[in-house]
Amino acid sequence: MGKQLLVNSDAKQSKGTDAEWIHWERFNVLVIVGIFFVFVILLTNWAKRGKELRMREIAGIQAMGKAIEQASREGKPVVYVPGVFDVDNIQTIASMAILVHVAKKAAENNVRLIVPLNRAFLIPLAEESVKKGMDEAGKLDAYDPDNIRYLSDDQFAYAAAVDGIMLREEPAASFYLGGFGAEALILAEIGHSVGAVQIAGTAETQQLPFIVATCDHTLIGEEFYAASAYISKDSKLLGTLKAADIVKATIIVLLGVGSILEFFGIPTISGWFLVR
Repeated sequence: MGKQLLVNSDAKQSKGTDAEWIHWERFNVLVIVGIFFVFVILLTNWAKRGKELRMREIAGIQAMGKAIEQASREGKPVVYVPGVFDVDNIQTIASMAILVHVAKKAAENNVRLIVPLNRAFLIPLAEESVKKGMDEAGKLDAYDPDNIRYLSDDQFAYAAAVDGIMLREEPAASFYLGGFGAEALILAEIGHSVGAVQIAGTAETQQLPFIVATCDHTLIGEEFYAASAYISKDSKLLGTLKAADIVKATIIVLLGVGSILEFFGIPTISGWFLVR
């Protein structure tokens, strides 16, 4: 009798395992993910063949070049703060891609670029990013290692040190692009007090209200990640960004149509947006 129960139990477990290969109640998620990857592959290949992918405008990205040009006219430096997270954080990686663009623009306009860091492991990455940008501008000789400054791993000691740089140097523009914590408002307030044009971007939703209140331009959430695609013009990044835009636009249209159908008592599309 005990053996029979054990066999039945094993059979049930085996049956349950087989049933988990496809979760049909979540098949809608698989379809959406599949469509997204199809768009990524198609649009990436399109970009690699030299076809232009029309992207939406992001004011904060366009303002970077103007802020650096203003710094050139005023004869003042630019401060670039790449966040307070370590080198393995995705926001820091995205910030380094933007730093290449900022360094290139700074070299083209003969503007001194100061990059304060709070992670020792980030020093070589920041140095190479600045060198690459200046090399692309044809002004590698403008690179000064003294402007890549490691300050402190401590959050608020780092914020105090950056504030000291801001007060002494009085930059014409300051960029805060990366992951930030409670020090975000401290940095932005000091930047505002010295009259700097401030452009910030982060995916930390807790800090966005403070950044929006104190900065001239803000890259909100995914706009921060999109900036690296805009600037680098990398076909893979552009293809992924365009695919995400298309899928999001499609979902928005479906939600609108589904809402109208629900209003008339026709629950045809709403079931596709349920995840059980």
